[in-house]
Formats: sequence, structure tokens, C-alpha cells
Amino acid sequence: MSFSSPLNHIDRLPVVGEEAEFSKMFDPPKESPTLPEPLNPTNPVPEVVGALGIARNPPSPLHTVQRTLLNRISLPTWDGRPGGLQVMAIADPDLRSPFGGGQWPGPAIRVPRGTIFHCAGKGQTGPHTLHWHGLEPTPMNDGVGHTSMEIGDYIYQFQPNFIGTYFYHCHRNTVQHFEFGLYGMFIVEPPDAYFASIASTNPDGSVVLNDVPVGACSDRQFRTAANLLTLPPAFRARFPGFVGGDPVFGVAGAGDQGVGHPHAFTVPYQVEAIWVFDDRDSRWSDLASGHEVTFPRQGTIPGVDDNFSRNPGDLGFFAFNDFRPDYFFVTGVPIPAVRGPGSVGDIPGGIVIPRELNSGRTGSQVSVNAGVGQTILLRVLDGAYNNTRITFPVDVTIIAWDGRALGVPPYGRYNQAFVLPRNTPITISVARRFDALIRESSPVNALATVEFLDTRGGDRNMTARIPIVIS
Repeated sequence: MSFSSPLNHIDRLPVVGEEAEFSKMFDPPKESPTLPEPLNPTNPVPEVVGALGIARNPPSPLHTVQRTLLNRISLPTWDGRPGGLQVMAIADPDLRSPFGGGQWPGPAIRVPRGTIFHCAGKGQTGPHTLHWHGLEPTPMNDGVGHTSMEIGDYIYQFQPNFIGTYFYHCHRNTVQHFEFGLYGMFIVEPPDAYFASIASTNPDGSVVLNDVPVGACSDRQFRTAANLLTLPPAFRARFPGFVGGDPVFGVAGAGDQGVGHPHAFTVPYQVEAIWVFDDRDSRWSDLASGHEVTFPRQGTIPGVDDNFSRNPGDLGFFAFNDFRPDYFFVTGVPIPAVRGPGSVGDIPGGIVIPRELNSGRTGSQVSVNAGVGQTILLRVLDGAYNNTRITFPVDVTIIAWDGRALGVPPYGRYNQAFVLPRNTPITISVARRFDALIRESSPVNALATVEFLDTRGGDRNMTARIPIVIS
């Protein structure tokens, strides 16, 4: 018995000393394919953002989000590093100045569950992809490098069907492009969110807004997916306004709705905080201005004998095998601290995410400031190269993991929301997310700690502290 090597199916291999003609891994062609089987987009968010006066109104094409990859910007650092940190940023070209030229993390995308989502992606200076991490598009629209089309321009299409916290990122040369900054939040809202803010539609497709807060549901409340029915009664009672679901999938309770109701298995919240943790190695960032400098020189067999010596790190190692972060961030906010196991830096209070970078939503926070009795929704993403370990000074209820709400159909029989007691650490790795609820009946003025870990050695690179003030 014999088997055929994959090399037998390659029409031609270069001989020693000859440059390879084509290697998809390192030098794919720049393509701008047409979206197959396009559906009419129904996402209302671009029109709502346009009506706020912070973006083009009406957007073109209608109902279509715009994203451009590889707009190079310089991040200021807490210590005034000359030139800052170079970042491959994602831009929304529809946004008006000063937010249209690229931001890090990229502008958050919010979309109601069940709408047909279109995103016109454009890759500058070479091919890119847009991968919708945790969501489930068709393979052509999934944006995985070397599997999906690696694009110059392409309109992505899919229908998000699960409320929760996700993110999008370039998936070509993933370690390089993700670590260099090509990512942003992607949040799936309840199906009536954003629609409730539209009073009327003009003939040109632009909309007129009413007095419902942007992003709120038809009951004028902000909601997210959760199943609190399996929590201890004392904790369930902490979160008023929870709507249960179809008793086929869980315990029936007062106010339960059928699975087709837009608020089934949701809980209202008054304050939203978004924590995106990231660590950056300034040596890596210095390479971002020449995005191909880290590519290997192709050998005679691509992927087998390529030469990684064009940009060696210390002791001859290729730079991407040697990651030593020296700058740290929470949702783009620099943490004033150097690297070291005992190093600690505090995030200032009062930091609010601009609505231009948050699909028109106002008031989303980094440092938390809420009132007694308000429900706080905390969305957490580890965008760092390493693991992070978070410790809260208050009890938190974990309601979702990696985008999926725990205990909500069709996953209701396999997992459930749980209470994480105060001062109990929780560790997550790169690309992991969780959603948590906080509601306190008495004032709190304390700090949550985020330990940026050295995954190889297990020690801390530094510790960030984020204020949680409830008054």
C-alpha cells in the first residue's frame, strides 16, 4: 500500500535558488469578489447613526456598515514614548472627523438579532479578512484566512441569531494583524433594539428619530440575553425586569414569554461597561509601519524551509516568537505602569466611550460609575497576547460566555448562569469573553484588579486596577 503526498498534486515547485511563484500563506492575490447569493440588508444601525449627525446620512449602500483595515495610527503612551505605539487601526469611513481615520480598538459594531447584516470591508495595502469571532456566517463570509476569500474589497453578509458580546478581527496572518490592532467589538442586541428609536423613514432611506434612547428596546430599556431562572432566589431578585422564556426550555415564572417574543430571556440594565484588555510589545508595534517586514522569505517548499531571519529578535529568534509586553491598556486607555510582577497602575475614573465609536450608543463606560440599585452590564474581552486574571470587589453574576447566554435556548439544558463571589479570581485567555451583571443595594467605592499574566512563566507582567463606584 502506498499513499500520495500532497506535493504530488502541485503542478510545479520552484527549484533551489528560485523564488516561489505563489504561496497563499504569505502572498495571496488581492481579490474583490462579489457577494454570492446576496440578500437585502435590514440592519437599521447605519441609518440611526447617520441621523445622529455623526456619520453620513443616509449611508451608502443603505443598511451597510463600512470598515477599512490598515489605517496606520500612533497611540500615545502614558510615559510619552517618542512616536507612541504604531497600530494597524480599523476605520469607519462613514464617520465624521476626528473619528473616521482609524481607532484602536476598532469602532464597535452593534446590530439587532435576526437582521440581515452587511459590512463593506476594504483592505488597504494588501489583502485582509474580517472574521466575526463567535458568530456563524457561511464559509465565504466567515473571514478565516486561507479558508475564506482573502479580500481587497468584499461585502460580508450574515444573520446574527444570538444576543451577546462578540468581536471582529482580521484573520490573515492572525498573530500579526490581531496583535497589531485590527479588531473591534461586535455586539448583538435584542431584535427590537435600534428599531424602536426610528420614528419615520424618508424616501432617500434616511430616518427620523424619536425620543427612545438609541439602542434601547421598544420598552425604552436596554436589554441583554440572560436566564436567571436557575439562580438562587436572592440573586434572581437582584435584577428586576427579567423576562423568562418558554417553559419548554426552563422553569416557568411570572412574566414569561414565548421564544418568539423579542424580550424572552432578557434582563434590563441601566449602565454598560466595556473592558477590553490588551498588552503590547513596543518592539512589535515598531514593525507595524511596514506590515510585510515580518513575513518570511519563501524557501523551496513554502511553510517548510522558509527563512525567518529578515527581522530577528533577541538571540536570533524571529520577533514573533519573543513577546515581552511593556505597555498595557483597558479599552484603549493606557495604564500608567511599567512591566514587572509588582507593578500596579490605576485607570482614572469617569472614562466614557464616545458614541462615534459605539454605534451611536451613549454612556458606555470603562471605569464604572453607577447608582445604588442600578443594574450594571459588564462586557469583558481578553484582547491581550497573554491570559488575564480578573478579581471583582463585589459579587458578579456571569450570564454569558464567549457570546452565548448561559442557560438560554438552545443551550438551556447544558449550562447556566452562575454567581462569582467577590474577591474570587476568574482567568480568561486571548479572545475569550464573558458578560456579567452587578447590582448593589449599598454604596461601593472599590477597585477591580486585572492581572496581565506571563502565560509562559505564570507570573504577572503587571496589575491594572479599575474603579467601581456605586453611590
